[in-house]
Amino acid sequence: MVKPLEPSVLRWGIIGPGRIAGEFAKSLIAVDGAVLYAVASRDSARAEKFARDHCAAVHYDSYHALLEDPRVDAVYIATPHRFHYQQARDSLLAGKPVLCEKPMTVNAREARELIILARASNIFLMEAMRTRYLPAYQEVRRWLDIGKIGTIEKVTSSFGFEFPRDLQDRLLSHELAGGALLDLGVYNLSMSQWVFAQQPESFSIEGVLGDTRVDEHDEATMVYQGGRSSTFTISMTTRLDNDLTIHGSAGRITVHPMFWNATRATLYTHDGLTGQEETRTVSRELRATGMEYEIEEAVRCIRQGLIESPQMPLRDTLHTMTLMDQMRSAMGLTYTFE
Repeated sequence: MVKPLEPSVLRWGIIGPGRIAGEFAKSLIAVDGAVLYAVASRDSARAEKFARDHCAAVHYDSYHALLEDPRVDAVYIATPHRFHYQQARDSLLAGKPVLCEKPMTVNAREARELIILARASNIFLMEAMRTRYLPAYQEVRRWLDIGKIGTIEKVTSSFGFEFPRDLQDRLLSHELAGGALLDLGVYNLSMSQWVFAQQPESFSIEGVLGDTRVDEHDEATMVYQGGRSSTFTISMTTRLDNDLTIHGSAGRITVHPMFWNATRATLYTHDGLTGQEETRTVSRELRATGMEYEIEEAVRCIRQGLIESPQMPLRDTLHTMTLMDQMRSAMGLTYTFE
């Protein structure tokens, strides 16, 4: 643990002013004690426009210029996957706490190196997995912890849309580490891990590689200790149900679409002895875009001098990256720059 920060407004710098960075900026407004201070892009005009649109005090045309600014207290990285490792590494070396958009890196080797650096430097590092912090999931966690659905047996989930087929888009770009698994499936994997709190003993996956040599549609099953399982389908070519259901011996919990940024969850229970059934739906509206809760956690940890979040520990990020490496290998997908 490092020395906690003195009470003040935490000034954030954004690297990569794209769509997801815009959501981050909107969510910052809903977070007490935090403000958007700086934004950096290699495109100066783009950085200037983003700063103007989101009331950032300064903008830079290089990432290193932002990192050299002593007034930047923490960095949010929102660039394409391929660039996460180097930008997070540079940020840590500059002494800046890092919240990095998912997936934290392209592979487990990169993630492991960042984790080692963060721990050696006593600097906060966290993967931005918003789903774990959403209010609806806090209720789901409570239901699981008090045993409302009995023994957890299975998780089923899907994440899929028919995205516009733009071969230049980062989602389909091999050189930017595109593909369904890293961009969509990371949510299914992370939340399966959140439910079972362990790594699977085995898995199977079938992936469809498209013209740009990235996976566009995947179906996978992970088997955990005791025969429990998690099955998911992800797609960039087909709209799916986009929900997540946790099945137990005494009922089930369904997190409604879009499960990765959900506001509603329904508990279905049944009593095997009396035959009594119960259905209860909770609705937990978001204060902004949904990213505000992960930002609050990052701010809390940074202020307390922590180097990782108990709700999204670095080991979980590493385990998910390791599993995605194995899944990509099984599909025959290796990025040429790895």
